[in-house]
Amino acid sequence: MTSKADEAAEQTLTVDELAARAGVTVRTVRFYSGRGLLPPPAIGPRRVGLYGPGHLARLALIEELQRQGMTLAAIERYLGQLPPGLDARDLAIHRAVVASWAPDTVETVTAEELRARAGRQLSEADVERLVAMDIVEKAPGEAADGGYRVDCGLLPLGVRLLDVPLSPEVILAARTALIEHSRAAAHDLSRLLREAVAERDARDVRSLTADMHPLVVQALLTTFQRSLRAELREWLVQETDG
Repeated sequence: MTSKADEAAEQTLTVDELAARAGVTVRTVRFYSGRGLLPPPAIGPRRVGLYGPGHLARLALIEELQRQGMTLAAIERYLGQLPPGLDARDLAIHRAVVASWAPDTVETVTAEELRARAGRQLSEADVERLVAMDIVEKAPGEAADGGYRVDCGLLPLGVRLLDVPLSPEVILAARTALIEHSRAAAHDLSRLLREAVAERDARDVRSLTADMHPLVVQALLTTFQRSLRAELREWLVQETDG
């Protein structure tokens, strides 16, 4: 995770700049801050509040939770149950998993819209890496500088992966492994839910499914993070002993 010193150094956005980058109003930022949904900003020169990537990622997560139909009270409970100290990358992962519940997050956008959604300039090499990750696809029949089909739920995470020193092949292989294991877990969970609601009517099933979504997301992320830490710890011990 990012250290506190690194986080402080990244706080460079004013509240107006944060709102513009997140696509919300300054009033919305202040409202969320007042409800405790956003951490307080760092205080810069002349007592100006400064925000950073963590605030942007948290705003994006709030937007995704709203898109999933969660009320403000439910969002407050969800964010309140997140582990402390999550950085922008952790929050982006949460958002990607939450977005996976959406029926369809793939949209066709222009090259300019793709850059705007990415929140940064994208070189041709960057776009090719996103294509290799299976997050962006050049829309068939479009001009060379035209449309792309984009998995908007995974795009923020893919953009952050552009700065990770791993080849697209390794990232794609990791994504494939995660999808395969996630589908196996989803199959088992679905079977358990079907058995649990076998005697209920359709409205009860829909209500239970909606309630289970954030719980399953948090359970999957928590168990995966713990398992990954254990695997990395074991690997580091083996490397040290070797």
